Amino acid sequence: MKSILLKTSVLTFSILLSFITYEGKTVDSNVQEFQGKAYYFSKSTMELGNWGARLSEEQKKQVAARLKNRLEKTYVLTFNKEESVFYEDEKLDAMSGATDSWGKNFTPGEQYKNVKSNSQIQEQEFYGKQFLVKDNLQDIQWKMETETKEIGNYTCFKATASIPTNELTWYNFSWDRLRNNTETDSTASEIKMTEVEAWYSPQIPVGHGPLEYWGLPGLILEVSADNTTMLCSKIVLNPEETIEIEAPEKGKVVTKAEYQKTIIEKMKEFRNNRGGRRRG
Repeated sequence: MKSILLKTSVLTFSILLSFITYEGKTVDSNVQEFQGKAYYFSKSTMELGNWGARLSEEQKKQVAARLKNRLEKTYVLTFNKEESVFYEDEKLDAMSGATDSWGKNFTPGEQYKNVKSNSQIQEQEFYGKQFLVKDNLQDIQWKMETETKEIGNYTCFKATASIPTNELTWYNFSWDRLRNNTETDSTASEIKMTEVEAWYSPQIPVGHGPLEYWGLPGLILEVSADNTTMLCSKIVLNPEETIEIEAPEKGKVVTKAEYQKTIIEKMKEFRNNRGGRRRG
């Protein structure tokens, strides 16, 4: 069975643009205690390729229902001037009443970023084992563009960047990455790059954003990369109750590169075991 490719339906986000809301006190960039919470929404559609061409419309609907947790996601970003925590707001599968256990192996866990110390700490669970990935923040060379647009009540400016795909999705896995890893040193493979487009608002004066994205002079409210778009749908600024931002602490400490190596070795083992059973 060929792998299922997920592509974001950008049309969905044009509807959400008018729904972004504001709650909380007036923003004062001079207040040290400045903090907030941003809610992000992403929705993907499936492209089943040649395998999907053999399915009936009813079968396609069944596949989409089973993969609902991978296709529709919501996230929360809590932040102050220096720190942020980003995590997925998990939903239960409507059919089984369970979360997507297989997909969880290759999705980002709770992520802590500190823009002052240039540090990132992220919890990852991989086949029942807990890891604590500690590393520097992703190095992003943003190009500041002149285009602007309104997202809800916020004026946003455009920025673009080109980032090595493997560094951007270090918590994920693809068979292409496994094939590239097994190539000989004499065959240098081309580094795949991901083109990123971000929209940030200086009205929210923090350098944070969802996932690996950060480092712009304002909160990132929308980001598109490799046919995936994430959009902020709600912002709460300076709430009455203080937001506690704490870095995750549980798991075996590794770097991003070491975590990638762990994934590749496990998937090699998985592939070899499957091959052995077929020969048997």
